[in-house]
Amino acid sequence: MRPTSATIHLGALRRNLARLRERAGAARVMAVVKADAYGHGLERVARALADADAFGVASIADGLRLRAAGHRQRIVVLSGPDSPADLAEVRRLDLDVVVHHEAQLGWLEAARGAPVRVWLKVDSGMHRLGFPLEHAAAAHARLAALPGVADGIVLMTHFAASDEFDNPLTAMQVEAFQRATAGLAGPRSLSNSAALLGWPAARGDWVRAGGLLYGLSAIEGRPAAEFGFEPAMTLATRLVAVNPLRQGERVGYAATWQAPADMVLGVAAIGYGDGYPRSAPSGTPVLVNGRRAAIVGRVSMDLVTIDLRSAPDARVGDPVLLWGGALPVETVAAAAGTIGYDLTCGMTRRVLFVEDEA
Repeated sequence: MRPTSATIHLGALRRNLARLRERAGAARVMAVVKADAYGHGLERVARALADADAFGVASIADGLRLRAAGHRQRIVVLSGPDSPADLAEVRRLDLDVVVHHEAQLGWLEAARGAPVRVWLKVDSGMHRLGFPLEHAAAAHARLAALPGVADGIVLMTHFAASDEFDNPLTAMQVEAFQRATAGLAGPRSLSNSAALLGWPAARGDWVRAGGLLYGLSAIEGRPAAEFGFEPAMTLATRLVAVNPLRQGERVGYAATWQAPADMVLGVAAIGYGDGYPRSAPSGTPVLVNGRRAAIVGRVSMDLVTIDLRSAPDARVGDPVLLWGGALPVETVAAAAGTIGYDLTCGMTRRVLFVEDEA
């Protein structure tokens, strides 16, 4: 078995949920577990977050997995039904659906069966999904009149720049949403992880937390640890070779990196076949035996090469930390030109997942 593993810290997930509740105040918390719980594993994460008031998923199939695992709380399909036929499965699984488009509203009007819980999405300025502001009241009235829609329609919106605390767009979106939904009955849901940190006036009745649950940064340049949240994933492997390298010799595909001096080169069992970013350039940090080192040369499918001048005593079998703990995933993501969410979601089936209760 390859020595590459992703350890998922279940205790960290639980503590992160508790911290979110402290920030959410009286608002209920939806734990967003889409994309296989941001790459951490849907069923294991849902088990750790069983105290959440609801789960947010991207597909009915994820709702099926959660129901099969025994979870009975509300499960919200965040993009709603994709066809009229989906509504029968929504009813069978007792799922909530987000309605964001005229077509979905028409499907509900034509459907027959037990009432469905609906979240009505209003586009307050992100311009991705949602009814235009001027159509919100009419859409709400049509839904409220349907026997196939349960009471307590939740009114929701989504922010485009809530991670920028000095950007006036979020305040403008809040005002626009409040104006468009004034007088409409039902709970409100506005805040994602970033808004929960920086926009307390947008807390509403439900908060939808994703990245912070996993200890991922919701604010560029500010790690989640700064706000008291712990990383829930540690990605690690081991050295499979330690080789001498002479000054001037080149390393890896396309020979992009040249040894500046006589040195020792490590080879670790991790690559883009495991989900480590191929775009990570020379200089991207890793920890070898707890010492900071850097990959050099191109990331290949199965292996990376590491400059061991900072860890000259390293040997075959020694541990290599790719991210987690003392090396935030955002540090690696920044080097690779992406975000931490992208890296944790990118883990492949070749990686061994290990559960840790701590």
